[in-house]
Parts: sequence; C-alpha cells; structure tokens
Amino acid sequence: MRNYLTFILNGDIQTVTGIAGDMTLLTWLRRERRLTGSKEGCAEGDCGACTVVVARPDSKGRITWRPVNACILFMGMLEGSAVTTVEGISGPDGELHPCQQAIVDFHGSQCGFCTPGFVISLYAAWCNRTGLAANQIDDTLAGNLCRCTGYRPIVDAGLSLAGMHKPIWETQRQKAEKTLLKTIQHTEMVEISDGKKAFAAPLKQTDFSNIYAENSSATIVSGATDIGLWVTKQHRQLSRMLWTGRVDGFDVIEDNKTDLVIRPAVTHQTAMDTLGKRWPAAKTLLRRFGSLQVRSSGTVCGNIANGSPIGDMPPLLMALGSTIELQRGIKTRVIKLEDFFISYGTQNRKSDEFVSAIIVPKIKAPYLRCYKLSKRFDQDISAVMMAANVTVKNGTITDAVIAFGGMAGTPLRAKAAEAVLIGGSFNESSFVAAAATLGDDFAPLSDMRGSADYRMQAARNLVLKYGLEITGQSHVELAGSGVSALLAD
Repeated sequence: MRNYLTFILNGDIQTVTGIAGDMTLLTWLRRERRLTGSKEGCAEGDCGACTVVVARPDSKGRITWRPVNACILFMGMLEGSAVTTVEGISGPDGELHPCQQAIVDFHGSQCGFCTPGFVISLYAAWCNRTGLAANQIDDTLAGNLCRCTGYRPIVDAGLSLAGMHKPIWETQRQKAEKTLLKTIQHTEMVEISDGKKAFAAPLKQTDFSNIYAENSSATIVSGATDIGLWVTKQHRQLSRMLWTGRVDGFDVIEDNKTDLVIRPAVTHQTAMDTLGKRWPAAKTLLRRFGSLQVRSSGTVCGNIANGSPIGDMPPLLMALGSTIELQRGIKTRVIKLEDFFISYGTQNRKSDEFVSAIIVPKIKAPYLRCYKLSKRFDQDISAVMMAANVTVKNGTITDAVIAFGGMAGTPLRAKAAEAVLIGGSFNESSFVAAAATLGDDFAPLSDMRGSADYRMQAARNLVLKYGLEITGQSHVELAGSGVSALLAD
C-alpha cells in the first residue's frame, strides 16, 4: 500500500503525502500551491467559482475533461488524474487561451471573482469539443453563477469558441498530458493520512469490499457532492473515507440482455448519456439534476445511498422497475428499489453493506414521463418531483407506477393512485380519479421549498398533466382553475 498521492497539476507530476483525508482540492491549491485563481464562493458546489478540470482515463483508456467543483473534491480523489486550473491554460509565452481571450473580447467580466470558473467551464467544453453550440451553452454554464456581469456576454464568448481550431501549443500540451497520465497509473492501493484522518483509494473490488466489511464505520465516498458538504458546512470529523472512484469496474454501466447495471462510481453525466438514449424522459430530468460540475462528479449509487427524500433519481428509477444490489464482503442481495427506503434517514441496508449496483430493466416505456417543480430551472432542489410510467393494452391501463420525491420522508410510490389507474380506461377520467386519491398516500410537510398544501395541489396537478399529456385528450392550459375544477366535477 502506498501512502502518497500521484497526480498531474498544470502539466507537472505532483507527489503529495502527510495530508488530512478530508482536505479539499481548493484548500490545497490556495494554501499549498498559492494558485488563487480558483475561488471559494459557496463551499458547497453551487456557484462554480472554484471550477477546475479533472481528466483521467476510463476503463477503455478514453479521456474526458470534466469540470468539477474543487471546494468539495477531496485530495484523495485526484490519484492518477490530471488537474488543470485557470493558471494552467495560457500559452507557453504567456498568451491568453482562446477561452480567456473570448471573455475579454465579449466583455464577459466585471468584478472578476467568478470569471476563472466560467473560463474553466468553457475550457472543459473546448477540450471535449462539445457543449459550445447554441443549444448546449446554457447547460455548460449552468453551474457557474455571476452576480454583476450578466450572462449574455459570457454566453456570446462561449458561442464564439464553437468550431475554433486549437492552437498548436495546446494540442502538443494535451498530447503530453495523455502521455504523463499513462505513467502515473499505478496498481497498488493508496491511503493518505495526517495521522488523524485517512482517505483510502483501493484499486480492486475485493480490497474495497473487504476494507468496508472490516471497518463499516468508514465513510464511503463516490463523488463527494454531498459528503463534501459534511466537511465544509457541517464540519464533521470523518476519521476514514473509502473511495469508489478508483476501483476497477466500478465506473461502468454493464449492458446485458435484460438490464443496465449501474456500478458505484458511474456519474450522473455518464448515466444521463446512457439512460437518455433509451428513455428520452430520463435525459430531460437529468439535464436539471444539479449542474454539469455536479453531474460530472456525483454518482447514481451515491445519490441512492444518500436516501434524500427529495432526490430526483429514485422516482425515475422506481418508475422503470429498478432494483438495488447490496454487497457485504463477497455476498450480495437484491431488493426492489422502493423497499430500500424505510423512513427519513433510514434505509434497508446493514451497517457493513454498501450499494454495489442499481439494476435497471431494459423495458420499453413509451409513457414514461418525469416532472420536476423547483423555484428555478437550473441547479435547484425539487419541491415536488414525479416520475410516472403506465402500460396500456387495448385501451386499458394494465400497470402503473407513480413515484414521488418531496411528498414524504422518503421517495415513495402513490399506491392508491396506481390502484385506481390499473384496470381503468386510458382516458382523462382515470387520471382525474387517481389524482383525487393522493391524500390517501401522502401527508407532505411544509418547509422553505413549499407548503404542504402547495405540494399536495402540485402533485395532483402533475398526475392530471401526465394523463392529459399521454392520452392526448385535452389541451393543457397554462392558467385557469386546473385540476381543482376537474376534481370538483
């Protein structure tokens, strides 16, 4: 076992040892390397001022440049990767990178605090050669907040980069980076520590499962989009963390004859690409799941294991009939996803089990739809989220799944509404009747995102909207008395 990290920073190999397991990349960059271009704005992965690019080869040797939030990325998560900050993208003679020059040319900066983050988000898209088109740029920049410049000049700067040729010096630099990445791919387990807080990065699945079986008090980390906040916001003391991101085989979606098997280190962005090809509704939802920085780090299994009552992924996966695989040592068990959530903060998982896969049946789901209600379109937590899927044969609804987030202490299916739908006619009246039963399934709470009354009314509206949309019987109006009038008939 090795007690130091090896990674690349702006083209130079770094060897780091003797640091606390919970040290974030942003802290290290600013304090240890004096690279202060990356800023701390929120310390929770929302504002994007700390954005850097992290690149590492996947299981097939392909490299993707991922924009990530350095404020909640632990240092141990850099093993075997290449990190690029805003200080590392200029030319060899100090010339501005095209992404920097575009911001200058289009007047995309005023106070400048957020500007490095915007530049790096554009740089990641530039490197990947995707994300700069007119129909993509808003998603590329959704994880970066600006308080004073206004987004139009920044968007214009991004659009100007689409199709622009890379300078020769950058092509040479990326080629050199790929060569360096090959030289730092080691095969031994890594664990760093300052003597008080440790971070373990195993390479083999057996090592990961054995370590957790013997030390179930360790905190499993995948993308750290939630656990990072435990450290930066809640100031928790995590004595040992165990990372999924380096484990061989954990970053793949296995595609077999009947299922898609999502392993522990598969990010939301990867899942968005795979699930979205089969079910367009999934891509529509995941586009609004966090930001590109969050989706590039956060994982599907981590999101499920977190058990948030307002998570967007569980209702979608429930609507597709997904199951969850839990592993304990070398033994595994599989249960329905809805049976995993017991109550708020409690899941059907033994203390030494971890989420080893989400298994999604490759079903045809022409009536799968997802609806997310939040105070803003991008990067916001749902007040209510609904995923629905029905099966129709000869004009009769033969099966139905209506799953909600934000309506209870856990993601939950609307069993009473489903019962009304099953066996009913595939028409508007069936969904009106189903909407009326939601009070039998849910007693939502009031909080800062919405009152109990709002949530119940919104949920009923969504059931009706779903029915109107898929049956095509009525036109959905943007204003009017809506579902209340229909329920009163």
